[in-house]
Amino acid sequence: MKINQIILSGCLLILAACTTTYTQTASQWQAQKDWQTFEASGRLGVKINDKGSYAHFDWTRKNGVETIDVNTPLGNTVGQLCQDAQGVLAQDSNGKLYTAATPEELSEQLLGYHLPLKHLSVWANGEWVRDEPHRFTEHGKLQQSGWTISRELNEDGTPRILLLENEKLTLRMVFNEINRIAGQPEKQDVCAARQ
Repeated sequence: MKINQIILSGCLLILAACTTTYTQTASQWQAQKDWQTFEASGRLGVKINDKGSYAHFDWTRKNGVETIDVNTPLGNTVGQLCQDAQGVLAQDSNGKLYTAATPEELSEQLLGYHLPLKHLSVWANGEWVRDEPHRFTEHGKLQQSGWTISRELNEDGTPRILLLENEKLTLRMVFNEINRIAGQPEKQDVCAARQ
């Protein structure tokens, strides 16, 4: 019995060592860069007034189009948010489209509160938005656009957790994977739902 407990404890320690994370410090935040592509997946949670909602996400930005698919735990897409040069739109699981000029307007229209979707990928990359005021807390959290943003990083510097908080809302994203390529988009596409 003791040998099994020792083996199990050893396996748990090895597993814990493989998932070591650390909190990003103020000196690790950088100015906004250009990214040709950005792809990520994971889980997200939104908490407002002590009530929470959870879902899975698949997130891509390529050729000037940013798309976030919100999925059930079983993988069914319940909605898609897409932003391009023409504005932003959301498509529900029945194919109904909702449009707005900005992501904040659309989230306010659909959810009753605004989510910081416009800058989300910048903050996920550990950067502050250029041309907007920002500062850091004594604990290294970024404060910008009315949000307090912190990141927990994997050993390789990629984000494990992105946490955004304001007086009304908490948004938490846990990343399973993230890939990105620096540079300018090769061309300007439009959201697939527009075609």
